[in-house]
Amino acid sequence: MKGKLIVFEGADGAGKATQARLLARRFAAEGVRFHEIDFPRYGNPFAEPARLYLTGALGAKPGDVSAYGASVLYAVDRYASYREDWGELYEAGGLILANRYTTSNAVHQAAKLPAGEREVYLEWLFDLEYRRLGLPEPDMVIYLDLPSEVSEELLRRREVETGAKADIHEQDALYLRQCRESARDIARSLGWRILHCADGLALHTPEAIHSQVWELVQPLLGREKA
Repeated sequence: MKGKLIVFEGADGAGKATQARLLARRFAAEGVRFHEIDFPRYGNPFAEPARLYLTGALGAKPGDVSAYGASVLYAVDRYASYREDWGELYEAGGLILANRYTTSNAVHQAAKLPAGEREVYLEWLFDLEYRRLGLPEPDMVIYLDLPSEVSEELLRRREVETGAKADIHEQDALYLRQCRESARDIARSLGWRILHCADGLALHTPEAIHSQVWELVQPLLGREKA
């Protein structure tokens, strides 16, 4: 019996890691058995190609590496993680909670292409990862939407507070706006669950967003909504 795969996607700074953490805590409190994954797996050698891309070793701007080329770099890490870490558990019926997945390629790489070429790219991407590499398709993708102005401000604040250097995606404000616009269209067309993380420029609290996440997830677990 195949397992279940829940994926968090969203705009940069929207709180994907935070919501994955809150849902993991909720699962633990409710006695739900699960396994967490997070991409890219920085520090793992199979994630090194993606890290090199993001740090600018293959080009200083996102567009310097094609949508197809960048997608393959990330796919290597996902395939390896499935084989190394969570594939057997999933195949045995386990619940997997992912912070980013194949869907991140859809969000960030499709934006590099003209609108008329995105559908062909998405068909190629999902054929590569879900069929040729044999990775499971998500049962639910929760897309955290955030206005670009808010996303950019949060990324700048995080860079100042942590001292961490922004990657080539985060440094390119125009690219991030293009990602958001294409991602919203993709999310609607693929049936992702879209949660709005702000009213205008006013952020919702992580707890308020988590309440919406829990409402979405309960039926997937075979439970009635509380």
